Amino acid sequence: MKKQIIAAAVAATMTSVALADISITGATKVNYTNTEYDDGTTSNAVKNETDVKITGKNGDTTVVIALEMDDSDSQSSSSQTGSSHGAGTGVDLEDVYMTTKVGDLTVKAGDWDNGNNFLRGSDRVANQLQVNGSIGPVGVQFNSGHGASDEKVTVSTAVGGVNLKYVTQAKDNEIVASTNVGGVGVTFHLDNNDAANTDKSSLELTGKVGDMGVKFVQIDTDSGATAHGDTWAGDFEGTTSGGYKYQTAADIMAIELSTSLAGNGVKLIHTAVDADAAVGGRDADNNKLVVTRPLASGATFELTYTSSDVTGVAAESGDSLDLELSVAF
Repeated sequence: MKKQIIAAAVAATMTSVALADISITGATKVNYTNTEYDDGTTSNAVKNETDVKITGKNGDTTVVIALEMDDSDSQSSSSQTGSSHGAGTGVDLEDVYMTTKVGDLTVKAGDWDNGNNFLRGSDRVANQLQVNGSIGPVGVQFNSGHGASDEKVTVSTAVGGVNLKYVTQAKDNEIVASTNVGGVGVTFHLDNNDAANTDKSSLELTGKVGDMGVKFVQIDTDSGATAHGDTWAGDFEGTTSGGYKYQTAADIMAIELSTSLAGNGVKLIHTAVDADAAVGGRDADNNKLVVTRPLASGATFELTYTSSDVTGVAAESGDSLDLELSVAF
C-alpha cells in the first residue's frame, strides 16, 4: 500500500511539471551614433543593449523575470594598455512579479515598471501589490507599496463610447478620456496636483490620411510642472541637454507622419519645444527621420536622422545619425 501511495505522489509531481509552461523571449540591439554640433565639435558612440524575459505559467498563475544588460553593465570598468582592453560584465534584474487569480480578482505582486506616457517617465517600484476587480461595468484597481504615497486607486469604465479612467494617488489625481470620432482617435490626459502650478495635460489625435498614418499631440505644463515622458514625441525622460532636454514649464507640440515605401517603414516626426525663458528655459525644434527595414537574416536595420536647433545653444544644436541593428527572439 505504501508503495502505491509513493507511486501516486511521484506521478502527481511529474504531471505538474509537464503542465508547467516556460518561455524565453528577448531582443538585442547595437547602435552606432555620429553627431555633429553647430559649434564644430563631433562625437561618435557604439552602444549595445540586450533584454531577456523569462515567463513561467501554471494554470492561471504567471511569473515574469526580466533581465537587462547594456553598456553601463558590460563596460562598468575598463583598462587600456596599448591595444588591449578589459571590461567588467553584469546583468540588471529588472521586473520580477507574479500574477494569479483569487476568485474573481486578479492579483499581481513583485517589482515592475509602471511604463510612461506624454506627461511622465517610467518608474520601477519594488515589492508592490496590485489587485484588479470589477463592480458591474466599472473596473477597479488598487495598488499598494511601502507607504501611503505608494497607494493608488484606479477606476475605469466606458460611457457612450468614451473610455474613462480616474487615478488618485496621494496628492496626485489623473483623468484620462479616449474615444474615436469619425476614424480619428482622441485621447485627453490631465494630471492634476494639489501643489500650486504643477498641473499638466496632453491631447493626442491619431488617424490616417490615405495610406499615411498621422499623429498629433499637444502637451501643456504649468510654471512648476515638467513633462518628461519617453514617447514617440521625444525622449524627455532624464535628458539633460539637446533638443529633448528635460525642462520645467515647457510646452511641447509634435506631429508624426508614417507610411511604407519600397518595403521600408518611414516616419517623419517634428517636435517643437516652447520653453519659459523666465525660468532659464530654451526653445527647440527637432526634426527626425526614421527608416526601418527587415533583413533576410532575421535582424532589423533602422536609420534615424535627427536635426535639432536649440535656441542660443550651438553646442547642443546639430545633426545626428544613428544606425541600429536589432533582433528579437
